[in-house]
Amino acid sequence: MSVLVLLISVALAVYALDQLSKYFVVESLTPGEAVPVLGELLQFRFVRNSGAAFSLGAGYTWIFSIVAAAVTVFIVIFAGRIRSLAWATVFGLLLGGTVGNLTDRLFREPGFGTGHVIDFLQLYAFPAIFNVADIAVVSSMGLFILLTLLGVGLDGSRHGKAPAQSGPTESSPAEPGPAA
Repeated sequence: MSVLVLLISVALAVYALDQLSKYFVVESLTPGEAVPVLGELLQFRFVRNSGAAFSLGAGYTWIFSIVAAAVTVFIVIFAGRIRSLAWATVFGLLLGGTVGNLTDRLFREPGFGTGHVIDFLQLYAFPAIFNVADIAVVSSMGLFILLTLLGVGLDGSRHGKAPAQSGPTESSPAEPGPAA
C-alpha cells in the first residue's frame, strides 16, 4: 500500500467515523443526559464544547479554528515527504481528527468559525468528555512520541543508535592489539 494512500485512508476513516457518530449523538441524545454504555465505566453524555480539551479556552473558538486549519494545511503540504507507513498512520490520524473537529467549528452553531464541537464519550473518573476526533488526535500524538523515541525517521529508517558490533567484520578488519 502506498504511504499517501494509507494516510488518506486513515484520515477519511477517522473523519467518517467521527462525523457519523456525532450525527447519531445529535439526533438521538438529549444534551447533558448520561446514557450508560458499560455501566459507569463508559457513558454517552452529549455536550457542545466551545473550547478545547477540558473546555479550556471557551470564547476563543475562532483561534482553535485557525490553528486546526493551519495544521490541516501543514499536513497536506508535508504529506509528500512521508515514506513510512507508521508515520503515514500518525499523520492520517491527526488529519482526520483535526478536520473532524474543524468541521464542527466551521459548520455548527453558533456560527462559522465559532461552532461548538460535539463531545459525547465520558469515562469513569476522567474529567473530560470527548469524541472520536479527539481519540484520533491523542492516539496520533502517542504514536508520534513512540516513533520519535524509537528514532524512526519519516522515511522509515532508524536514527540515533549505531548497530552493535560484536567483533571484526569484513568491512572493518580487526586492528592489532598492543605489542607485548
